[in-house]
Amino acid sequence: MGVAVERDYRPSEDEPFMSDRQVEYFRHKLLAWKDDILRESKETISHLQDENHVLPDLADRASSETDRSLELRARDRQRKLIAKIDAALMRIDDGSYGYCEETGDPISLKRLDARPIATLSIEAQERHERREKVYRED
Repeated sequence: MGVAVERDYRPSEDEPFMSDRQVEYFRHKLLAWKDDILRESKETISHLQDENHVLPDLADRASSETDRSLELRARDRQRKLIAKIDAALMRIDDGSYGYCEETGDPISLKRLDARPIATLSIEAQERHERREKVYRED
């Protein structure tokens, strides 16, 4: 982690793929995303603890329980997302970040910028989704 990346820097097709600058850009992006998720998670825990009072009206209680359930499901999805972010950070460390797990080809910078946890190129992802769809219809 020795390369400084300017705030307004965006990876470009004009530079070598997964140059030190690009790697640091994606590392920073992943770490910032993880920090945001963890901060939101702490806020959720605090909110759920504050809202620990019993509501006398059954409809209010049911609504509150539904809200809590939705919030907890969202947090569970966020927990799984953190695992994917951690896996992406490990791929950065081992040098495999940015390359398709299926083909070994580079994943487009636009795709990585939009979805920094991507492990498949767009083409490989589409093939994967088509196979899933075929199996689901059986």
